[in-house]
Amino acid sequence: MKKFDELSEREILALAIALEEEDERVYADFAEGLRQDFPASAAVFEGMRAEESGHRRRLIELYRQKFGEHIPLIRRQDVRGFVQRRPVWLVRPLGLDTVRKQASAMEVETRRFYEKAAARAQDASIRQLLDDLAQVERTHEDRAQELTKDALRPDVKEDEERARRRLFVLQIVQPGLAGLMDGSVSTLAPVFAAALATHKSWDAFLVGLAASLGAGISMGFAEALSDDGSLTGRGHPWVRGLVCGAMTALGGVGHILPFLIPDFRFALVVASLVVIVELGVITWIRQRYMDTPVVSAAMQVALGGALVFVTGVLIGSS
Repeated sequence: MKKFDELSEREILALAIALEEEDERVYADFAEGLRQDFPASAAVFEGMRAEESGHRRRLIELYRQKFGEHIPLIRRQDVRGFVQRRPVWLVRPLGLDTVRKQASAMEVETRRFYEKAAARAQDASIRQLLDDLAQVERTHEDRAQELTKDALRPDVKEDEERARRRLFVLQIVQPGLAGLMDGSVSTLAPVFAAALATHKSWDAFLVGLAASLGAGISMGFAEALSDDGSLTGRGHPWVRGLVCGAMTALGGVGHILPFLIPDFRFALVVASLVVIVELGVITWIRQRYMDTPVVSAAMQVALGGALVFVTGVLIGSS
């Protein structure tokens, strides 16, 4: 993958063409999926699709003038900084609530791309076109957020779909949840294996502390280096890394603190109860912020935690 700052003006235009083509096809799928139940919303997306097609033609025309007929193949997955999109447009029936969230996120990402690209462009005509497209994407973002309010069910909360919540999820909830899950689940095996192997609370505490801090450092660096946030709006990479690392360490420390209790058996019981509470918190966060059904989230979290827990018990008891 190339860094965005390494792209030439030729590659930036080629990438912009590919982005507009992808967005055009996604909006076409949105319009098709909503046509039966939400015809007014489908018409809005059809209009947005037509506008993206016009943007693509303008970009191709300028590219042909500047660089000739051949357009190199460079896609969003070839450049760091883009969020991996879930193919929600393939799901039927297509929910209006899901589509609005996806469209709004797409427009935020595309707008940020054009703003960054325009700032780097040296050619006046290229900069002007990229600036113009960034302004258009701002109007698209507003349209996606306000899309057919009258067609929404009364129980849908508009405030949850605003930019502040979206950015909060991207910058804080996602890296924090990834760290909390990793810290809570991955440290179960070493902690309980050490506890059952030695029958000493202090030994289990030391092993768990080392595993938690080590996992926190590892996850923090992994998150910070995964995405610089320049195009996605996910925030400063080191802030995300700090959140992810801190939550990873916290997820592990929670169920090792009971091993400060000298009585080994009592400490083991308390630690097991803390694990149940941790898994419940993770389930709630996944349901509250990631739109995962409660039953599905609980089963996923419980299955992963149970497998790791049994692994630690089997190893510690052998």
